[in-house]
Amino acid sequence: MASQALPVRGARLGRQITPGLVPAGLVPAARRESYETVRAAVLLLPGGDALSTRRRSPMAVAAMLPLGRRLIRSGRDDGLAAHVVHYRFRGWNGGHAHPAEDASWAVDEIVRRYGDIPVCLVGMDMGARAALRAAGHPAVSSVVAIAPWLPAGTEPDPVKQLIGRKILMVHGTNDDDTDPELSYRLAERAKKVNRDVCRFEVHSDGHLLQEHRPEVAALTADFVLGTLLGGALARPVADALAAPPPLGLRMPLAVGFGTVPS
Repeated sequence: MASQALPVRGARLGRQITPGLVPAGLVPAARRESYETVRAAVLLLPGGDALSTRRRSPMAVAAMLPLGRRLIRSGRDDGLAAHVVHYRFRGWNGGHAHPAEDASWAVDEIVRRYGDIPVCLVGMDMGARAALRAAGHPAVSSVVAIAPWLPAGTEPDPVKQLIGRKILMVHGTNDDDTDPELSYRLAERAKKVNRDVCRFEVHSDGHLLQEHRPEVAALTADFVLGTLLGGALARPVADALAAPPPLGLRMPLAVGFGTVPS
């Protein structure tokens, strides 16, 4: 990697998952009441590969869209905008940590487009690791890390950048691709410097939590709306944030979460 010239290309934001939200400053005062104003934003960070300088994966981007649409259905009336981040490269690429750099760039771009609004980073797999790494950006209020990819045998990821942010991790107990025990250890270290960390376990589910997708989407929406827009967090989420380890870091995600009273 060090001796090989990388292709010159930039990260970019995908279109708003639901169009129609615009920065308030760009709307003429006489017409402002007819527009919705962006008050908060979600950046969706797809998965990827450990090592690759290939272009971003369209399939990984597409995999984030259902969750993005679910978030917009829940938060659009309150001014929530959502974008998928299109990475420069498909891989993490060792110390380059390209997706984390791209996530930080994307937060800067959100601030440039919409002004000083709170941002939540929502990542899956490699994107979850990027979200956690980029959490130190001043505009980031919260992070959702779904099945975070944390390679075994490497130096533990830092946690100081998580101070002052609200953090939710979600992991399937039968995940054979990204080790749930490594995400627990990261959550445990993060909890020592930041009490606003919780982690949910989805028992019997595997990588990316396909069998319990509605519950994971509902949990993510609850956390995003609560941390960005001041909504009340569901009781299990509030309890997980308040509980000491290991209880608040091994909270089981109930079947039917989001469809029954929490």
